[in-house]
Amino acid sequence: MSELVIDVRGLNKSFGAKHVVRDLTLAVRRGEIYGFLGPNGSGKTTSIRMLCGLLTPDSGSGTCLGYDILAETAAIKREVGYMTQRFSLWDDLTIRENLDFVARMYGMRDRKRMVAEAIDALGLGDRREQLAGQLSGGWKQRLALAACRLHEPRLLLLDEPTAGVDPQARRDFWGEIYRLAARGISVLVSTHYMDEAERCHRLAYLFDGRLLATGTAREVVAQQKLAAWSITGPDLVTLVDRLLGQPGVEHTTPFGTALHVTGRDASALERTIASLALGPDYRCERIEAGLEDVFIGLMDGARSGPPQ
Repeated sequence: MSELVIDVRGLNKSFGAKHVVRDLTLAVRRGEIYGFLGPNGSGKTTSIRMLCGLLTPDSGSGTCLGYDILAETAAIKREVGYMTQRFSLWDDLTIRENLDFVARMYGMRDRKRMVAEAIDALGLGDRREQLAGQLSGGWKQRLALAACRLHEPRLLLLDEPTAGVDPQARRDFWGEIYRLAARGISVLVSTHYMDEAERCHRLAYLFDGRLLATGTAREVVAQQKLAAWSITGPDLVTLVDRLLGQPGVEHTTPFGTALHVTGRDASALERTIASLALGPDYRCERIEAGLEDVFIGLMDGARSGPPQ
């Protein structure tokens, strides 16, 4: 796990006046599942495209799979599998034809055998002659994963691969990701789902092109030193209005039938909760802050900070 497959420093990318990625420094180890998180427009996709040689950084340096990200992009592309946000294979080709076409693009020898093995490995055998355009989201996802790992890459870059698929398909997908990582393949995956973030070995959270936090899920939560309370009871919407601007209260976020109240000044927050003098229909409980609490806090804090 000590070998770095991604080691980049100070990457920047702008499109016109828009500074999309700002001084990104990132290290990903061999066999690691690394989660890339952040809201839409935070710079995740642009960062991934710079790592795999599809975009040239305006500044910065580093390596991907030991190759220089500025000078050796062709070599990087040969050893990276990139799964885009949108299904990018051909709807009017069958599963087998799509994979055979990809194998030909990579100039793979014995491509029929490799295609057959990829189809079997991801459970696509019964559908091999089905048109890709007729597949559901979950089956398209399996096909896309089969295509991006067909040439046996050492690194997979997966850009929101489970968006729009059902929970069972997501579970199956992550089972395959763990099997690949166990074989020493590194995976960098962007996601909006907190349960998926918690499955990653380490995380990076981006907002407005900046890396705001990195580490394991436990480390990211601990770094923020966020106190949290859960309040259940009637009329929580009115309670939010009462809490806004009170000492220690930084964020109030509905979670199902509960309201999470968080802040970094634990003592002030506890005093505010006690001062509410809520009746017996309410329950107030100190809880551990979760990843979603932390990311909401990071995002709101970055938005309210001074302009950069």
